[in-house]
Amino acid sequence: MAKNRKIHSSNFVDYVKVNCRSGNGGPGSVHFRREKFVSKGGPDGGDGGQGGSIILRANKQMWTLLHLKYRKHVRADDGKPGGKQTSTGASGKNVFMEVPPGTVVRNAETGEQLFEVTEEGQEFTIAQGGRGGLGNWHFKNSTKQTPRYAQPGTPGVEDWFILELKILADVGLVGFPNAGKSTLLSTITAAKPEIADYAFTTLTPNLGIVRYHDDLSFVMADIPGIIEGASMGKGLGYEFLRHIERNSILLFLIPADSDNHFEEYQVLMKELEAYNPELMHKDHVVAISKADMLDQELMDEIEASFPKGLPHLFFSSVSQLNLGDLKDMLWNTLTTEKE
Repeated sequence: MAKNRKIHSSNFVDYVKVNCRSGNGGPGSVHFRREKFVSKGGPDGGDGGQGGSIILRANKQMWTLLHLKYRKHVRADDGKPGGKQTSTGASGKNVFMEVPPGTVVRNAETGEQLFEVTEEGQEFTIAQGGRGGLGNWHFKNSTKQTPRYAQPGTPGVEDWFILELKILADVGLVGFPNAGKSTLLSTITAAKPEIADYAFTTLTPNLGIVRYHDDLSFVMADIPGIIEGASMGKGLGYEFLRHIERNSILLFLIPADSDNHFEEYQVLMKELEAYNPELMHKDHVVAISKADMLDQELMDEIEASFPKGLPHLFFSSVSQLNLGDLKDMLWNTLTTEKE
């Protein structure tokens, strides 16, 4: 991703439901050759045109599904009828629905996942246009010299589809409201998320580019704070959990003033597992935020509560404590995960 972005909450749309109807195929033509000196020419009815298709195309310049929010019906043109002299009717114009990478398409009725758009320029046909009918010249044979029939075009496809956007990022921030995710993002990237001392300040995802050594960088995503019961749809629920699925690694933030740091980590893990057990296989790092509030004795006490082998550290976005170490740990985890 080449640029940072801050999307106003009213403009960030990550879920839409649209009705798509492709074009019908044009009918074949019933026509006979008629010229000045040919009074009874043979059949020359042309084929009908192909109905227009509806095609999904990934565009990395797009960040949300806002442009589809109020476009509930998408229609493609019908194919035109065949003409004389075996001329084929014009095909219906295809309709391209451009979406950001990270968009998943599901059948609205069955919930079945149909496509997952991840790369710039990828195209998937969401509704195939109908096939044009054959003109009557196709049906001439030794016993039927003047066929007076042609094929009708096949109908297009109509269905409801759900489009969901899952944010693509290298590092996803996971934590309860007020864990310090937005402050961290604004400190180590150029992103400008809204920050305030109340729950659910972050209502939409924010992305930022973390600059590392030697012009290296990685993308970090701050998503709305998790709460207990989110996996059951409580609070923001699925509206943010789906974004976590697409992050390469997860950074769990536990604030220094938590009553029980390891227990809070376990609750976060439990919510993610209940939503999607595959999330348990992602590499992750645990960081205690707001560590400038702690003395060494308290740090030792908190550290002792975590099991050995679980990567973790203390940092403070305000005082810049251990921010370099945090970047190192995330980079090392990312590069190990990609190998």
